[in-house]
Amino acid sequence: MIILAKAALGVAGCLALTTAYVFHEGTIRVDVDENHADGAHVHFWVPATVVSAGLHLAPAHCLEQAASQSRQYLPVIREVAKELQKYPNAELVDVRDSTDHVHIAVRGGKLFIDAVSDGNVVHVAVPAEVISDVADRLEAVAPGV
Repeated sequence: MIILAKAALGVAGCLALTTAYVFHEGTIRVDVDENHADGAHVHFWVPATVVSAGLHLAPAHCLEQAASQSRQYLPVIREVAKELQKYPNAELVDVRDSTDHVHIAVRGGKLFIDAVSDGNVVHVAVPAEVISDVADRLEAVAPGV
């Protein structure tokens, strides 16, 4: 009975550590609501660690293609990601007109993009660290940037 309790405690401890590691970078959140007949409603949260792991597991030719297509933007992405981490709470863009609204801000180290257009709503939240990880990985695949 004691061995079973120790095994259960070990499994619970491993599960807790695994969960802490998976969520240590935060989560990526995407919410899309189309407010019309047969409109889509998509809501999902993904641990940001999945992006880093996916970049290491992706086939090399796919990363090389992505790096070559984004080569000219990689230095800008790297600098923006670096600057976003310096300002954990900042308003970047807030544009409104009669039917549309776009709001981009950094809060708590996450980049939040909120867009409303004709009743359609899109919310995206990405940790700034993930943007930096993606830029670093693509630069490693596309040297000379």
